[in-house]
Amino acid sequence: MNKRVQLQDLGSKDYKVTWDYQELLFKEIVDLKIKNRREETMLPTPNHFLFVEHPHVYTLGKSGDINNLLVNENELAKKDAKFYKINRGGDITYHGPGQIVGYPILDLDNFFTDIHKYLRFLEEMVIMTLAEYGLKAERSDGETGVWLDVDTPFARKICAMGVRASRWVTMHGFALNVNADLGYFDLMIPCGIKDKAVTSLNVELGNTTIDINEVKQKLLRHFETLFEAELIKQKASV
Repeated sequence: MNKRVQLQDLGSKDYKVTWDYQELLFKEIVDLKIKNRREETMLPTPNHFLFVEHPHVYTLGKSGDINNLLVNENELAKKDAKFYKINRGGDITYHGPGQIVGYPILDLDNFFTDIHKYLRFLEEMVIMTLAEYGLKAERSDGETGVWLDVDTPFARKICAMGVRASRWVTMHGFALNVNADLGYFDLMIPCGIKDKAVTSLNVELGNTTIDINEVKQKLLRHFETLFEAELIKQKASV
């Protein structure tokens, strides 16, 4: 099993450009797995982890409800935001500046073939990172992602998640609000959940600006521990 993971930080990148790049990496892994099975070979399949920050964009998962986007196309344009229907699970999600978006594109045959365990590990990676900032983050029963003050009137989401998997290869991932403009969340019903708020790490720490690169390093350290992986930094390819 190949537990080495190629890490690329794409910086600020358009959502569609990044989505296409994910699809390319995803297809390369799936095609190699099919070839291995057909030709009875054992060529190692690669794994990838992409960090990116997107310009303002709203994405709707394949099971989502378009009514959870509360503005029309013209109003989105005024906010300099885009909208895409995509092939991950989950409902509507916002991405924008001040948010860490992570896309692990992994062959889970290299780690474990359990998609629920995979999601729980991604959540745990974020929970462990937030604990380093003094925050007690948790899971919320029946809802993916990471939350604060679960089961109270003050429950609020700080990290959204949505993944797609085929032949045990993953794509899409998580979006952690670090220095996010929370006003953009008012234009939608986040993940289709009407009665819970959204927050950002900087808000929780007194509206101070957080060092995003520091948060990324903490996330990666916990990723390596949980997945027993070795991250190998590479130059961005897009």
